[in-house]
Amino acid sequence: MSQENEQAASAALPPATSSVAVNGAALNGPSSPLDLDIHVQLPSANSLLELADGSKYEGISFGATGKSVAGECVFQTGMVGYTESLTDPSYSGQILVLTYPLIGNYGVPARDVAASLAKLPAEFESYKIHIAGLVIGYYSEEFSHFLAASSLGKWLEENGVPAIYGVDTRALTKRIREKGSMLGRLLLAKDIGGFGSRDGRSRSLLISPEAMSRNPSVSSETWREEFIDVPWSDPNRINLVSGVSITEAKLYTQTNVPTPNQRPQKNHPSGRPLRVVAVDVGMKYNQIRCFTSRGVELKVVPWDYDFTTETYDGLFISNGPGDPTMLETTIARLRSALSLPNDKLKPVFGICLGHQLLALAAGASTRKMKYGNRGHNIPCQDAFSGRCYITSQNHGFEVDKTTLPAGWMELFKNANDGSNEGIISTEKPFFSVQFHPESTPGPRDTEFLFDVFIDAVQKFAETGAVEPVKLPGGTKAENEARVPRANVQKVLILGSGGLSIGQAGEFDYSGSQAIKALKEEGIYTIMVNPNIATIATSKGLADKVYFLPVNPDFVRKIIEFERPDGIYVTFGGQTALNVGVKLKDEFAALGCKVLGTPIETIITTEDRALFAQAMEEIGEKCAESATATSPDEAAQAAGTIGYPVIVRAAYALGGLGSGFAQDEAQLRALCEKAFATSPQVLVEKSMKGWKEIEYEVNFDPLGIHTGDSIVVAPSQTLSDVDYNMLRTTAINVIRHLGVIGECNIQYALNPTSQEYCIIEVNARLSRSSALASKATGYPLAFIAAKLGLGIPLDEIKNSVTKVTTA
Repeated sequence: MSQENEQAASAALPPATSSVAVNGAALNGPSSPLDLDIHVQLPSANSLLELADGSKYEGISFGATGKSVAGECVFQTGMVGYTESLTDPSYSGQILVLTYPLIGNYGVPARDVAASLAKLPAEFESYKIHIAGLVIGYYSEEFSHFLAASSLGKWLEENGVPAIYGVDTRALTKRIREKGSMLGRLLLAKDIGGFGSRDGRSRSLLISPEAMSRNPSVSSETWREEFIDVPWSDPNRINLVSGVSITEAKLYTQTNVPTPNQRPQKNHPSGRPLRVVAVDVGMKYNQIRCFTSRGVELKVVPWDYDFTTETYDGLFISNGPGDPTMLETTIARLRSALSLPNDKLKPVFGICLGHQLLALAAGASTRKMKYGNRGHNIPCQDAFSGRCYITSQNHGFEVDKTTLPAGWMELFKNANDGSNEGIISTEKPFFSVQFHPESTPGPRDTEFLFDVFIDAVQKFAETGAVEPVKLPGGTKAENEARVPRANVQKVLILGSGGLSIGQAGEFDYSGSQAIKALKEEGIYTIMVNPNIATIATSKGLADKVYFLPVNPDFVRKIIEFERPDGIYVTFGGQTALNVGVKLKDEFAALGCKVLGTPIETIITTEDRALFAQAMEEIGEKCAESATATSPDEAAQAAGTIGYPVIVRAAYALGGLGSGFAQDEAQLRALCEKAFATSPQVLVEKSMKGWKEIEYEVNFDPLGIHTGDSIVVAPSQTLSDVDYNMLRTTAINVIRHLGVIGECNIQYALNPTSQEYCIIEVNARLSRSSALASKATGYPLAFIAAKLGLGIPLDEIKNSVTKVTTA
């Protein structure tokens, strides 16, 4: 078990756990069969979430005590980033439900309670927690992360924010999705210790979606006497921005906001620093960093500040909470900025609430959404390039695109619900987006929009040319022509071979899902697999099955006889992959196109020396290593690197022949096994004690990706920075290698820092792909088969939701 898994096992247990019982029997081990009823004795329920529709959810209190709170109850689907989310001013006045099952596992970093906006700690997005209350499913008082200084509960207590765990957040989220965001009250018992045990017996909660939450057993309203009462409160009827915006203007530069990898300072043609004025309507710290790190001087002003008298080169409107129509003063000043004559106007950029305010100033209207979009994996389509980006979002209002006046158009559209995600002027340098390109928390995929804006600011300062902002990525027509759909009618799928460790049934999922995907597209499918005990070879699934060994000779004969248009070599594990490599120079002559990842990419990922060279080309770090083709070469390499080392065999099934060597004797023993099945080994510096992390990534030819299926499911001790650092790296690596479809990338992450190195990339479906698919419900192999046909991710329906995109 990796260190990540070991820490995860301990961190996953709720606080005050007395025993784990399976069908009445206690377990003396870390694992339990998932198909059995698991009861965990928890503290008695002592708090309650009450919604405006009358529904109630029991739970256990943590965080601040002695107070109840009211607000709007909303849910967020992010996997990580609770410290960043809770300090996001956009959540002001809201009771936040986090749908991710485990919260608190990586604790909370050290903080200065008296910190002001003059300090920008990297792990937080403002100086305090802004939510009214927190609702989660499972809470871990124990935490594991090198930056952690306290538990989540302790931090909530410091900020006076009550929280509740032990709630069935799946059922709660489903109710909000069906009914819409609604007002809620988080009620704490007057007697925390005594509530729920009037009969002398403590109550326990069943850890299952069906029974995790129950309405109070007391049917009359007398139960309210046990709780601290608080009146209902609708945050959307008040000006929340006035409570989260700064009260006086502040100037930020690279001097007082140092960031890693700072770019040179940008200057106005007159010689002074290029300056952007940012209207703070609930601004996150990372927006400030995104400007100063790019060499721009940023003057942040209050929401009602008269910036029209300022000298500046560009205008930015931040994110923030509440109904945008409440900010009449800000809208009026924005309207003035938009209507300036051409020789005096300045480029304008808005994010989230700033996007809505810009739309209102331009003459459009906004409206309340049913339940909004709050999460870190929300796809948005670029109207110009057709590309789809994965974005971080947090909003409950939207711009009504049908009300956009002449001279404006939709810039981005939500690929799931079709809501507006951005607008742009067709005549002047004004644009805005609903999502958060600064992320934190969430993916960094759209941070380039800050570069787009700053380039527009500098260009306008230098030329004075009034023209619309230009985004990178080309046009939709150009991109579609660059990546045409595969024109195939008959496809051969290589299965995984006979029964042996590292192949066979371990890849049955991949092959059967690929067949289903191709048949859905009306393509004739042929499966080659000698194993009769698989789903992929079942009668009626593939159009034709060859029960023959998966080797070059038989595959060549099948291709010559069947004459398929295309072949998949990435759905049968290492066995199928090796056949593809051996036949790579014959496919063209046989008239058979390799679908999905090119063979050249597969060779690069399988050859340890080529892979290390490819990673060096993009500045990514692999573990110190050397390739060897004999035991003597391996011993020499190990002597240079220093023991202990890891020996990894190239082109091997399931890591066959790989292992740790503490000395030369162990090294030579490993090499004897490795060279029996592989022509090459990699001798690599040992990373024992580091966390081993594995990401599953689906990548389409246009560069759209998922990148959010993590095999340590769920992610246990990775913060938002850790998770998205590795996610961004995965995407850069996969794009550079040229993978199309499914692959996985494995890392070693130092548990005492954010140092990492890449272990390997498998440019195919792996055994862990099936595990990740079954754990998340996301059919990686099915999607990968579609991607191999040139179908982009945003045109494939999510088979779980049936409504959103893949």
